[in-house]
Amino acid sequence: MEKAKELGQDLIEIAPNTDPPVAKIADFQKFRYEENKKDKASRKSTSLGGLKELWLSPRIAEHDLKVRLDRTEEFLKEGYKVKLTVKFKGREMAHQELGHQVLQEALSLLGDKVAVERDPKMEGRKLSMIVGKGKGGHHAETENKKISI
Repeated sequence: MEKAKELGQDLIEIAPNTDPPVAKIADFQKFRYEENKKDKASRKSTSLGGLKELWLSPRIAEHDLKVRLDRTEEFLKEGYKVKLTVKFKGREMAHQELGHQVLQEALSLLGDKVAVERDPKMEGRKLSMIVGKGKGGHHAETENKKISI
C-alpha cells in the first residue's frame, strides 16, 4: 500500500484467494478500461456465428449456382455458417440424387474454403447441409468428402 501511494498509483488485488494474495500496482481507471475492452472483444467474437440459408434447385443453372456460392463465401467471411438447401417441387422428389449432385458440385466449387458442419439430410421436401469456414489447408475435419447418396 505504501509503495503504491509513493508512486501515485492504486494497489489492485488480482487473486485474493491465493496464498499469498496476488496484487498489482497500476492506475485503476486504466485497468478497468482495459478489462472492459477485453470483455467487449470476447463478446463480439461469440456473437458472430449465426446461420444463413441459401436455397438451391435440383435443376439450377451453373451460373446461378456460382452466384449463390459467391454469396456463401461472403457470409462465411462475415463469420456465419451457411445452410445450403435444395428445394424439391412436385415430381422432382422422384430424383433426389439430383439434389445430392448439386450439393456435391457446390462443395467442389467451394473447395477448401468450407468445412461440412452437417452432412446432407432430407427434411420433408428439402435436402440441406450446413457448411462453415474451412481452414484453407488439409485437416481431417475440414476435408470435403464425397457425399453418399
